Amino acid sequence: MESDAEVEPGTLLVAAPQLLDMNFRRTVVYIIHHRGEGTLGVILNRPSEVAVSDVLPQWAPHASEPPSLYVGGPVEQRTAICLAALRAGEDVKRISGMVGVRGPVGLVDLDGDPDDLVPRARGLRFFAGYAGWDAKQLAGEIERGDWIIVPALPDDVIAAPGADLWGRVLRRQSTPLAFLATHPGDVKLN
Repeated sequence: MESDAEVEPGTLLVAAPQLLDMNFRRTVVYIIHHRGEGTLGVILNRPSEVAVSDVLPQWAPHASEPPSLYVGGPVEQRTAICLAALRAGEDVKRISGMVGVRGPVGLVDLDGDPDDLVPRARGLRFFAGYAGWDAKQLAGEIERGDWIIVPALPDDVIAAPGADLWGRVLRRQSTPLAFLATHPGDVKLN
């Protein structure tokens, strides 16, 4: 079985404590696409200092708190991506300008009209750039132990930055994974 067989749209890649690459250290990546040619996701826990209003003024009033762009990843940081978590009972297939990822979470067409989507969404998160892997690259990183694959909850996509999403996602897993949430950022300070 391929080491990335569990990866699918709507799953999370949680950076293992030993992953020290500064692009991904203690990150939680939401997978948007996973196909034979590669994988694409966005980092959910890296808010930037750039306000959504500076880049997407028509969408800014609808951004979940904080209304800043998140650093979605090191690839194409001039590309804006938006994920929406829909309200209970809403169907992503019935909303024009959205492509479903998983369940009530979908990718938003930022060229569309926010007024069509906003009443149907619980929250919107905006990202600059994304995380991407070529075919087999992610499998190699998973085999090396860099990533932990876990299910996502729709609220993960719109979680507030002060929530320590990395620790919270790990704590809701069964043991021994849950114990990783207590791993200090720097073991020398332990």
